[in-house]
Amino acid sequence: MDEKHRGKISKKPSPEVVKYLINPAIKQDLERSYQTILDINKAHVIMLVEEGIITREVGSKILACTQEIAKMQENPAFEINPNVEDLYFNLERYLIEQTGPEIGGQQHTARSRNDLFATEQRMDIRGYFLKLCESFNGLRQSILELGQSCPDAVMSGYTHLQPSEPITFAHYCAGMLEALERSYWRIERCWDALNLCPLGGGSMGSTTFMINRNRTSELLGFNKPLQNSIDCTASRDYCLEIIAALSIAACTLSRFCFDLYVWSTPEYGYLEVDDSVAGCSSIMPQKKNALTLECCKAKAAHLEGFFVSVFSSLKNIPFTHCRDSSTEAMRFVWTALNEFEALIALLDVTVKTLTLKKDRMLQAAVGNYCTVTELANYFVRHDGISFRSAHNVVARLVGYMQHHGKLANEITREEVDLICLEVLGKSTTLTDELIKQALDPELNAQSKRTIGGSNKEEVLRQLTELKNQLGKDERILAGRVEQINNAKALLEETTNFMAQGQ
Repeated sequence: MDEKHRGKISKKPSPEVVKYLINPAIKQDLERSYQTILDINKAHVIMLVEEGIITREVGSKILACTQEIAKMQENPAFEINPNVEDLYFNLERYLIEQTGPEIGGQQHTARSRNDLFATEQRMDIRGYFLKLCESFNGLRQSILELGQSCPDAVMSGYTHLQPSEPITFAHYCAGMLEALERSYWRIERCWDALNLCPLGGGSMGSTTFMINRNRTSELLGFNKPLQNSIDCTASRDYCLEIIAALSIAACTLSRFCFDLYVWSTPEYGYLEVDDSVAGCSSIMPQKKNALTLECCKAKAAHLEGFFVSVFSSLKNIPFTHCRDSSTEAMRFVWTALNEFEALIALLDVTVKTLTLKKDRMLQAAVGNYCTVTELANYFVRHDGISFRSAHNVVARLVGYMQHHGKLANEITREEVDLICLEVLGKSTTLTDELIKQALDPELNAQSKRTIGGSNKEEVLRQLTELKNQLGKDERILAGRVEQINNAKALLEETTNFMAQGQ
């Protein structure tokens, strides 16, 4: 392939095509896909030799030159000319220059750039995907350790941003971890659709050479080949699946960020972000802004946008190879992966450096009426009335206390009995001591012992189960990384063996 003749095309690419399409693609491939393309070339040539499609002598010369190119480490000593169209053609041109057209020209037997690029994209994404899984599990570990560190940190729970019932911060962390465990379940199951090998699908119609697609799949670390040649080059649905799973996870994390963000305000004062992840004001000296939390919330919105962009690029196009799917749709796949990586890293360092203000949490819970649901439960237990009647009494009591500017911990039997007589026509049997117990947020939180409750032992049980599942997830992930590393080692061993003419 030379710059004057690109197949039947006799003109060089226009300057606009070079500037906006070819040069950016070459730059990205040099940074991200240089070794991947060479690995695919190695696997393909090894298979061609093993199947007797090209001779061992030809394969040896091709592989020896390929290893030389690989040693150049993304900084090739030869010219990368955009007029020959892409990085692959530049690599092939150098190979042919070094070995001759009748040697180097055999590398591309029984293959197209279409199945090569489809394979390259899956391999590049695969490596990044495994790294993101590791980072996501690191964040899960950080939240787990935060929860384990504060099982006695009692605070108000909230619904509609209004105080609801006492919980502990560890209970909240366990709830977040449950949601993130499901998020990881969605993410890691994308592996089954991602790690399938398109190599051998050709341009889209397979090949008349009797290639061994199981062998190339094995050498490149895939689970198995895709089973239809059209699907090999047409499909990018695995990208949508990955970004969708990441977007759902980011949505959950944005809610986590929002809670931390609100609780870090002076009005709440439940926690403080570290100076290392905060921003200052150019004019207001008192300001300490939760910088990372703001950015993480926004990045969740970006991921939603990237999903829509990729989805829109892939819809209403032919189910075969085309640049819409192979090039344009992929642009924002990588942007989405980068954005999710940033979100996880920023949130992880924020969580690891958080300072909890436990006294402030408890102080707010004592006075903000989050305990009065339990007071209603006490009426049910001790006065034998229905919960709805008890609810009416307590609702009237809260209104009365707030009208008189009093807090929950200031409720006495005198106020309770006044409302009971008014609503029920009889006095309560609750003593001041029982009322005090009912309104104690620490006793309240520790009394919830049912599955999922805020009792310390129950929360620690939840955290232990979450830790065990995290361990299982990490072992499965380690197995997948090992699979890829073992395939790479096998590929290099076989390449070097053949390159030496053995």
